[in-house]
Amino acid sequence: MERIWTKHYDQGVPPDLALQDLNLVDIFERSAGKWPDRPAVTLKGKTLTYAQLKDQVDRFATGLSNLGVGVNSRVALWLPNLPQSVIAYMATLKLGAQVVNTNPLYMERELEHHFNDSGVSVVVTLDFLWWYKLRGMMNKVGVKHVVVSSIPDYLPFPLNFLAPLKLKKTNQYVKVPREKGVHFFKELAEEEAPAPPRPEIPMDHPALLQYTGGTTGVSKGAVLTHRNLSANVQQAEIWFPTMKPGEEVLLACLPYFHVFGMTVSMLWPIAIGAQIITVPNPRDIKDLVDSIKKYRVSIFPAVPALFTAINNYPGLQSSDVASVKACFSGSAPLAVETLRRFEELTGGKITEGFGMTETSPVTHVNPLHGLRKAGSVGVPVPGTDMKIVDKEDGVTELGVGQEGELCVKGPQVMQGYWQRPDETAKVLENGWMHTGDLARVDEDGYTFIVGRKKDMILAGGYNVYPDEVDNVLTGHPAVLEAATIGVPDERCGEAVKSFIVLRPGASAEEDEIRHFCKESLAAYKVPKLIEFIPELPKSSMMKILRKDLRERELAKMAAAKGGS
Repeated sequence: MERIWTKHYDQGVPPDLALQDLNLVDIFERSAGKWPDRPAVTLKGKTLTYAQLKDQVDRFATGLSNLGVGVNSRVALWLPNLPQSVIAYMATLKLGAQVVNTNPLYMERELEHHFNDSGVSVVVTLDFLWWYKLRGMMNKVGVKHVVVSSIPDYLPFPLNFLAPLKLKKTNQYVKVPREKGVHFFKELAEEEAPAPPRPEIPMDHPALLQYTGGTTGVSKGAVLTHRNLSANVQQAEIWFPTMKPGEEVLLACLPYFHVFGMTVSMLWPIAIGAQIITVPNPRDIKDLVDSIKKYRVSIFPAVPALFTAINNYPGLQSSDVASVKACFSGSAPLAVETLRRFEELTGGKITEGFGMTETSPVTHVNPLHGLRKAGSVGVPVPGTDMKIVDKEDGVTELGVGQEGELCVKGPQVMQGYWQRPDETAKVLENGWMHTGDLARVDEDGYTFIVGRKKDMILAGGYNVYPDEVDNVLTGHPAVLEAATIGVPDERCGEAVKSFIVLRPGASAEEDEIRHFCKESLAAYKVPKLIEFIPELPKSSMMKILRKDLRERELAKMAAAKGGS
């Protein structure tokens, strides 16, 4: 498709991407050299400058190297947003190794799959995650070394002494004993010499294994190279030409283990020398608002649920949040009223975009200062092509206004799925990524997402795959069959709803089912809604028809809304 959308780019945004051959380590060290005394990462009032951050990265990389990490090793980062996350991420890349991002909410079954599938040799995590989750399953995974940190490690005095007392009450702090294979983060980051090996890192060298279900099926690692991620960072740099390098302050509440948070809230702000205000718990809305006020946050990437929560925060109207000038929304549709209300309260602008794990992730964004279209995810960023193809044959290109599958092509598109050439071939063809999302394009080249080709549920920005939930549900002794769908939810985009058929003579309560699921699934995958029904709709081939359940649910919700 002709790049008709470039005429709507903001002033100063070039129509194409002149990609610089800078890997992620080069980008980090460029910023550390330009702004050594500039605040880099801040947690609860304690700040590391770019020079201090580089020093800790070099020391930690030396420590990882002494543990055997080198070119093509894989290091799992199992952490919330903390300075430790940034240090470990950059140190891993500096050695030519690959980061494996891991959600702290994962349960044993999910961890076992990710660690064994990727071949992780070292895990960097928090004390309580190691003690309560990983320690008991070490015989099931090939992990050789665990580097343990604590939330208080990078807190200022006196919080670093007071926090353990509070965290112990919620089992978020453990005094880890020394034992074989267990190492301590602060010792590696502060006591090792800042002299790691520095292998040559080509642009097409893998930097990250970011696990996703893809468009369907078992969780698999999208292989994102330095070129992929560097390109996306550079695309973000040129997309916002009014940002002032070395002066911006970004609130990092999007989780780093998610590709959106990793690129937009860590890699991009590092590239422009921004101060990153790390927020370990994005559900603490008071902390978010207080941080905006205290640090004069100018850039605020978030998901729709967070914008809604801030809109409804008591006293926001009397709070000084006028420093916010640019906000980016993704991972779920943003309601027009939410956008309008937030901009009215803060004076900042929200630009909505689109991306996916396999594209590093950003492919589309609305212009920040130009034409923003309600309900649209915007236009492709420089260097990115798109087309809409027939959802049945996956080949025939469709015209303006016709609905089909969105395909994208650009330097940010992944190398493929880790050790899964068959799965890669299903979604990548001649550089074109078949997103699995149904969309249409208008006469200006703006893209409107109209649905998902597959049954993936997007709950609060996280991907939930119905088959995985159903497999867990049917493991309950009272459950005969189960079918899970996503239903519209104002707060998180979609809520997970499971329909359950019980075995003859068996009984179960909703809370019992949820408790059972929590033993094997991360909290956001556990069904929020459960309905017991006598039978599931099926095709002549005995395939469960989730589509029928979804249509039935939407009709029920529409009727309830109409009657209210």
